[in-house]
Amino acid sequence: MGSMEASTAPENGSAAAAGGAGGTACNGAGAAPNGGGMERRLRSSAASASWAAHLPLEVGTRVMCRWRDQKLHPVKVIERRKGASSSSPADYEYYVHYTEFNRRLDEWVKLEQLDLDTVETDVDEKVEDKATSLKMTRHQKRKIDETHVEQGHEELDAASLREHEEFTKVKNIAKIELGRYEIDTWYFSPFPPEYNDCPKLFFCEFCLNFMKRKEQLQRHMKKCDLKHPPGDEIYRSGTLSMFEVDGKKNKVYGQNLCYLAKLFLDHKTLYYDVDLFLFYVLCECDDRGCHMVGYFSKEKHSEESYNLACILTLPPYQRKGYGKFLIAFSYELSKKEGKVGTPERPLSDLGLLSYKGYWTRVLLEILKKHKGNISIKELSDMTAIKADDILNTLQSLDLIQYRKGQHVICADPKVLDRHLKAAGRGGLDVDVSKLIWTPYKEQG
Repeated sequence: MGSMEASTAPENGSAAAAGGAGGTACNGAGAAPNGGGMERRLRSSAASASWAAHLPLEVGTRVMCRWRDQKLHPVKVIERRKGASSSSPADYEYYVHYTEFNRRLDEWVKLEQLDLDTVETDVDEKVEDKATSLKMTRHQKRKIDETHVEQGHEELDAASLREHEEFTKVKNIAKIELGRYEIDTWYFSPFPPEYNDCPKLFFCEFCLNFMKRKEQLQRHMKKCDLKHPPGDEIYRSGTLSMFEVDGKKNKVYGQNLCYLAKLFLDHKTLYYDVDLFLFYVLCECDDRGCHMVGYFSKEKHSEESYNLACILTLPPYQRKGYGKFLIAFSYELSKKEGKVGTPERPLSDLGLLSYKGYWTRVLLEILKKHKGNISIKELSDMTAIKADDILNTLQSLDLIQYRKGQHVICADPKVLDRHLKAAGRGGLDVDVSKLIWTPYKEQG
């Protein structure tokens, strides 16, 4: 999941159909001579008739589906559509949610990927969730949680959550090409209607204009004179560069960046009014230009002390420390402003994990070195981290107690070392001496 080199990616980017090479779809009337796909599972004409009665599958049906790991996983049918070739019940495609995984893995599948022997049309969800949990080993559960944890909707009420999930339940863009990468998308993004159901979009990696066809991108690249984001370079260290893009001065770029980011962020509302935001775009630089690896956005004026609105590291660049770098960078800007900061809620699942790790490492490193007592206020002044975030972090680590009307930090060195080890390594360091930046001031 995530990304692959465009030159070696399969045509449709998905695992082979469950039936294997050469298998033809069956409408339940009999077996194909090559024995592939669904036909291989036909045992009798009675079974065939039974399966045919299920077709096309209803929305809400639960069934086992062969995923890209070539193993069967439980899914729920979210949507269905007729195949392009005919209207036979066997030619429908189904948009499925893998109930073990995050919504970002939802996808369209063909009938031959589904094991119709396992069709269930009326399932108690609580019983099913419990059964699924029991089937998974502890190692499998941990591995899935690490990469597909579903969070970020805590602040939505039930009605808003249902509306959000209904509106965004089906991905409208399956893949994008950005620079040298072809990337599987994770979520719905409200592109203009003419781009709906376009299987793949092609982005210019410098101006972020998007097109439906590769030939359009190739023609565009001959004319596009940008080799980096259209803003001011405020940081350069080695091959890493950070550009500040004003949404008011570069409105189209800001909107295109939001469209792109929404493909990988489930919970955020798309910003159409980008005038109010600054975008900090992190790039890897080489002789071909500055290639975006991630970004964070920030309101120009925030009454809630938000120093970050959205944060994203693109899938090909994840697990390289860039997310932690972006978080650290946002706090360095807050320090230069002389303010404390906090990220806008709700955070994405991966964003929340990154922030918890960042707060833990920064605070515990200070506590390890500091001699004597230190207050939450002093920690906040030193780090630009909001006092509430410090308090919540230390409480989650059982490092703070409430005694005689005040909070007391309990900093046993062995406990600190254990928590630091659990928090994992930090990201790439921000070399503050390379940051050339002055806080935003409204012109005129």
